Order: sequence, then structure tokens, then C-alpha cells
Amino acid sequence: MSQVKAKGTEDHGSKNLCQETIDKLISQSQEAKKQAYCPYSNFRVGAALLTQDNRVFTGCNVENACYNLGVCAERNAMAKAVSEGYKSFKAIAIASDMTDQFISPCGGCRQFMREFGLKWQVYMTKPNGSYQNKTVDELLPISFGPEDLSMADA
Repeated sequence: MSQVKAKGTEDHGSKNLCQETIDKLISQSQEAKKQAYCPYSNFRVGAALLTQDNRVFTGCNVENACYNLGVCAERNAMAKAVSEGYKSFKAIAIASDMTDQFISPCGGCRQFMREFGLKWQVYMTKPNGSYQNKTVDELLPISFGPEDLSMADA
């Protein structure tokens, strides 16, 4: 876990992260990718998750011979943060080795992200540091979330 110095990031779900913070988050996701355990797919993924108080949790994908037991980098980083008491996030950067397109979170990761809010940022990157930015809501529109469970009584 590390801390990113972020200026002007007090808003929740910040679209106002300074470029320096975005660049550092992307760099940290690229570093996390180096730890990926992916002997089956050889598809390395790293993630760096920024909390509301500017702490960063990283994660990488971890594969398993029983394929469905693998863990994505994004969920790995979020689980680490939650296990340390963090449940409110500003942004996540995701890195892979793909050069022809931006890495995008899988459907399971999108739903996992959604558990922690709709308005935080997802930076989908390429190895050269370029990125596309979307909110969780943009990646998973018309989603089912925690507040929908309270409607079950209605």
C-alpha cells in the first residue's frame, strides 16, 4: 500500500484527479502487472486502486489450474483495500500488455466495482500510459446494487 499525493481530489468519484495523480496511478498499475501469476493465459493484468484518503492498493491477476478459481487484478486490489477497512474509492487504473486496445474490466469486476459506488473513475490503459476514463456507472449501466436489495420488501 502506498499514498499518492493528490491535489483537488476531495470530490467523491472524482473526475477532477490531477494529471500527476492519474499518471502515478497508471504507473502503479503497470508495476502491479509485473507480479501477475498467469501461467495458463500469459495475460498479465495489474490494478491500482485509489481510496478517498489517497491510499493506493495494488493487485494483479492470479490464475489457477481450475480456471474459474482465478482472481482478477481489480478484484484483488479491492479485496485488499476492503480487508484493511477501506470501502470508498476515487479511481482504479488497470494495466495489461495489450498495445492495440485499452484493457477493460470483465463483467464480474464491473459488478464488484459497482458494490462500492457508481461515480468513481476507471482508467483503462495501454502500456504507453495512454488511457480511457469511464465511471463505474458508464461501464455498467442500469445495474443492480446494494440499494436494490431494500426494494425486495416492497
